[in-house]
Amino acid sequence: MTFQKFLAAWPAERREDGASAATADDVLAVLDKDCLQPVDFLTLLSPAATLCLEDVARRAHDITLRHFGRAVQLFTPLYLSNICTNQCRYCGFNAKNHQPRRHLTHEEALAEAASIADTGLGHILLLTGDARKIASPQYIAAIAKAIRPLFASVGVEVYSMTEEEYRFLAASGVDSMTMFQETYTERLYSQLHPVGPKKDYVFRLSAPERAARAGMRSLGIGALLGLGSFVQDAFATGLHAWWLQKNFPGLEISVSIPRICPHEGNFDVPDEVDDVHFVQYITALRCFLPKAGITCSTRENAFMRDHIIRLGVTRVSAGVSTSVGGRVTPDDGGHGQFEIADHRSVAEMTTALARLGYQAVVKDWEDI
Repeated sequence: MTFQKFLAAWPAERREDGASAATADDVLAVLDKDCLQPVDFLTLLSPAATLCLEDVARRAHDITLRHFGRAVQLFTPLYLSNICTNQCRYCGFNAKNHQPRRHLTHEEALAEAASIADTGLGHILLLTGDARKIASPQYIAAIAKAIRPLFASVGVEVYSMTEEEYRFLAASGVDSMTMFQETYTERLYSQLHPVGPKKDYVFRLSAPERAARAGMRSLGIGALLGLGSFVQDAFATGLHAWWLQKNFPGLEISVSIPRICPHEGNFDVPDEVDDVHFVQYITALRCFLPKAGITCSTRENAFMRDHIIRLGVTRVSAGVSTSVGGRVTPDDGGHGQFEIADHRSVAEMTTALARLGYQAVVKDWEDI
């Protein structure tokens, strides 16, 4: 059974009714369980759970310490190209936006990667816009193969690919992929993606499954919080991660928790997620998925990121640029995919984590 079919058993009405019916007593009963089911996760996302947020947070903190200790992995993205054929309404790379466009040569990409490696980071994430004729699978694979000796792990966050293409990337040294579904509400997804190959909801939804079958070691998923209903997208994201864990038990599964933030172009956030619901989401994820990684990007400011580490976040970015080039090669003057809220370097992030009593892990994987 595909995840698409599994998700169909949890239609929007079932999710909404389940969340609305939950009580504070139901939430406390869930916290007494050792192993949670999807219905329990839905209870932790309910309005009633906000009344018990401190109890949920304590449980999430204890679970995180038990499974991850006080270690937090650091990584950084490397944007290879911002040329895109999609017109995603919420994205700075929207093809209709007028920001400068740039595509790194192999030599420029290697120089950028070497600069990142000099900071001590062992985990890197390659990103591109959706323009297959320019940032082709062959282009991405060639860069991954060239920079692989510099890093313990090379991941991709690019457009949806076929299983054969993911297999090709894996053979070139890519060991992880991240795929944001953006929103799991298909009708809304169609409205937000009016033009471009990303318009295919089902092909994107099934991308993590194809990557898993192709030999990727690690999968990351996420919804862009604020595009759709909090309960709908938060629940579907956690359910997706749970399903992937059940069907691909040998893989590392992680969830990213991005909230939409300012970017090039005009877009009114339809369902803004406030700080209370953001914390509710993180703690509910941790209780539901004790062994899953939770990733927080620089969309969140330093204050927020420092305070949610103890609640379940296990992976954060540092030394980030969302523009193409700029570390070694001349900056193109573009505004990046979105505005960064936390500009701390790798060294500054390491120091901040140490102050909080946590250890920054720059490498936790190595091929033998």
